[in-house]
Amino acid sequence: MTPITRSALLSSLQWRYATKIFDATKTIPEETWQALEEALVLTPSSYGLQPWRFIIVTDQELKQKLRAHSWNQAQVSDCSHYVVFATLSKMSEAEIDKFIAHTAKVRGVSPDTMAGYRGMMIKDIVHGPRGQSSHEWSARQAYIALGNFMTAAALLRVDTCPMEGFAPAEYDKILGLTPRGFTAAVCCAAGYRSESDKYAALPKVRFDLEHVVERI
Repeated sequence: MTPITRSALLSSLQWRYATKIFDATKTIPEETWQALEEALVLTPSSYGLQPWRFIIVTDQELKQKLRAHSWNQAQVSDCSHYVVFATLSKMSEAEIDKFIAHTAKVRGVSPDTMAGYRGMMIKDIVHGPRGQSSHEWSARQAYIALGNFMTAAALLRVDTCPMEGFAPAEYDKILGLTPRGFTAAVCCAAGYRSESDKYAALPKVRFDLEHVVERI
């Protein structure tokens, strides 16, 4: 497989911006969207546990309901696909056992061969110090998925806008997340920029490489 060129990668990252105004008449083609869903699935996570659900909202009425609890930001309702990154509210031994069983099935080994790995995870994020705030650990995993999603979208020339300005508790109610043990961590609107979005033409503001990158 031929790797993407340096210029193509940097061009895509220069092209993307936090889109403020989406063209509500444009929809992401199904084939393109399927690729972005696969990119979400392929996102790495701590221990490989994948403590998330990616809720894809395309129903216009539902997007309007969510917009009411998102500081009335138009991106929520005007985008093509609205992604809610929901993560586990609490990590449990049952979740880890589910992951161990699936790993054993995929790799054709016995779950017993991963007993040490299982014990390490339980000691850390179930009963250990991080287990007391495993919802925060899960949320950090969601941001890995968010970054992966936005980069993949940029490579496919799909616009995105990451969104933290929303009421998680209201989202949880509307999407029925609480009974499932999940909570909304962060969101991302995806679609195509409107020609009227002035932010698309503004120069990207970043500190120089020398200011933020240190080689030692």
